[in-house]
Amino acid sequence: MSTCSENSLSQNLSVGEVAIRSSVAVSTLHFYESKGLIKSRRNSGNQRRYSRDVLRRVAVIKVAQRLGIPLAAIKDAFSTLPEGRTPTAKDWRLLSSKWKEDLDERIASLIQLRDNLSDCIGCGCLSLERCTLYNPEDKLAEQGSGPVRIEANVELGK
Repeated sequence: MSTCSENSLSQNLSVGEVAIRSSVAVSTLHFYESKGLIKSRRNSGNQRRYSRDVLRRVAVIKVAQRLGIPLAAIKDAFSTLPEGRTPTAKDWRLLSSKWKEDLDERIASLIQLRDNLSDCIGCGCLSLERCTLYNPEDKLAEQGSGPVRIEANVELGK
């Protein structure tokens, strides 16, 4: 038998097989592994071998990234799942419910940004001193106009 068909019969997949089946580059799989999102084992030839559950985990990573979920949050969510088992639909519901609140907050923030952008374009001010859209919570404005940090460094001889 060829190596590929031997691997197909076993529970382990090579990095190339995972890459092909998940449509993810080998380098991306190595990156995910370095971030602790997926795990591999080494065979006797020191080659990476992945259990089949990694395919579902990679699919979840890809969907979560499309939603803008940071890799750290994905890793935290994965830490709640049992090792060596393919994540189920129930697992996905639990993971996605945790991310829903964050997504709702980001959507509300984007809607507010869009609405403020329309107002700002309407007035046309784009004032660096007053515009909360362009310069929110500007602390340096309290010290006056201009390049405050540069002027302070020149005065201090830096």
